[in-house]
Amino acid sequence: MVIYRLASALRTLSPSCGPVRLVGVDGHAGSGKTTFAGQLAAALDGAPVLHLDDIASHEELFGWTGRLLTQVIEPLGRGGTARYTPYDWHARRFGPPRPLPPAPVILVEGVGAGRRALRPFLARLLWMELPHEESWTRGRLRDGAEQRDFWAEWVRVEHAHFTEDPSRPYADLLVAQSQKGYEVLPGPMTSIGPDQPVTHRDGPSAVC
Repeated sequence: MVIYRLASALRTLSPSCGPVRLVGVDGHAGSGKTTFAGQLAAALDGAPVLHLDDIASHEELFGWTGRLLTQVIEPLGRGGTARYTPYDWHARRFGPPRPLPPAPVILVEGVGAGRRALRPFLARLLWMELPHEESWTRGRLRDGAEQRDFWAEWVRVEHAHFTEDPSRPYADLLVAQSQKGYEVLPGPMTSIGPDQPVTHRDGPSAVC
């Protein structure tokens, strides 16, 4: 399967943050980042997944860079255990610190995982290749009518974020969902040589 080939390739990368290979999984809200990151983590024998929804908050939908750098990136960069305070979106407050020990690969999943302040610490940046309108429609259907007001604000703020700080142009790989699983394509930052894999697909027609 594509996801296992991708996992094998990620294991061979040089560490990017202390001893850790940080891999960003970015894309529009509703594009399938969480599901894909969960499957990739399983293929990586249970690699930790840091969800940026735990770092963001109602007041700082995208203003969480400093908190992520202080609580996660800097400790991992020193080879230590990160401790971040996950945000409770229902109680609207941060919870007690949660440990995140160094691991060979850690996935950072969420909108903005490929922002410019984080890219220097990423071994690879993956972008979920789904147009924003389709992603947002999926997200609205997932969250239901009770989140309608939140989504109206989210769409405006996400659009402003990616206008000022786009991730997709810097993605190493594009991940597209298909009827047979996932397809992994070279991203804008990937230079394809004659002996490099161009496309990975699930199914009998996979090109490896």
